[in-house]
Amino acid sequence: MSDEVTRRRFIRQTEAVVGGLALAGVVPTDALGKDPKGAQGNAGSKTGDIKLGMYSMSYSGVFFNGPGLTMEEVIQRAKKYGYQGIELSGKRPHGNPLDMPKSRCAQLRKLAADNGVPIYAVAGNNDFSSSVMEHRECQLVYMRELIRMASDVGAKLVRVLLAWVGVAKLPVPPGGGDYDIGDRVWETDHEGVSAEENWARCRDGLKESVRWAREFGVTLALQNHPVVLQPEFHKDVLRMVHEVDSPNLKMCLDSEYLAQYDEAHIRESVAEVGSLQMMSHFGGDFARTPDGKFTGVGRDGLDVTKVYPVFIRALLDNGFQGHVSYECCHNAPVVNGMTMGIEFPDNNARHAAEYLLGVIAQAKKEISGAA
Repeated sequence: MSDEVTRRRFIRQTEAVVGGLALAGVVPTDALGKDPKGAQGNAGSKTGDIKLGMYSMSYSGVFFNGPGLTMEEVIQRAKKYGYQGIELSGKRPHGNPLDMPKSRCAQLRKLAADNGVPIYAVAGNNDFSSSVMEHRECQLVYMRELIRMASDVGAKLVRVLLAWVGVAKLPVPPGGGDYDIGDRVWETDHEGVSAEENWARCRDGLKESVRWAREFGVTLALQNHPVVLQPEFHKDVLRMVHEVDSPNLKMCLDSEYLAQYDEAHIRESVAEVGSLQMMSHFGGDFARTPDGKFTGVGRDGLDVTKVYPVFIRALLDNGFQGHVSYECCHNAPVVNGMTMGIEFPDNNARHAAEYLLGVIAQAKKEISGAA
């Protein structure tokens, strides 16, 4: 991504945050992390229980050369590498609702369950912020169908965003995904639009969506993903949840989008989200050294092996019961002018599973020893 695009995105996001804060007001400290209308979330038990999930987007074919895997193949990969559930990407080639009638949903639901990797969530790539009303209406139809599809595959959660710029597929060579095109379209669409308008449109989209979620017995998990919101402002996500005020809208807090990575801030953020936390993600390029240790490089070169043990322990201490999904949603390296193929997500998915299962086991051991 060019420096100019990055600069524009930063300015756009900063303006949106300031406007969103002004519009949203301040949520009382004692309200943070509490479910709207008193609904109960996952937290509350003395110690949590984390399961390892695989986000199928990793194998969609967007970020590596070659075709994406079918969902049948994703299920087999998940089982092979020790994952305990699947987060179904709500786009082709895996889970676009257009390709998912009830019969196909039932087929995948049974296959995943039979292989010990049930589909626990559907991931939406929605954008409720567009200034073009037809675009927003299309997104509402998409969200309604994602919720229907989630119910049909047996998933209780739909991961949602406030806004999303979209991704394009680059021609081969070099192959891979490209966010620059989506960035330029997004910038044009939002030119001259105030942060307050962005915030209000996203809130309106979520308010419509929670009605369908209630109808189908599904919970929406709003992720602290950047675009309208700065990644560090998980408190703004909390404010949005409280403004929508529905037991069918909760949260998906990801540690890589926090403002700081010290233990105190991670623990504080997890505690603030509290029982609203329904699911989470982890990412990075993972490898194993000859001495058996793991390396993990995340966003902006972050050493995630210093972050995830703290985050996982905080989730368990807070009573979280749910899945943490591995996602490989960035381009594979370019070698000799060509983006790498499926070996890139394969190696990462395998090592990521080994790494996080070890982190979870170690955290549980520490908790047990301290009890």
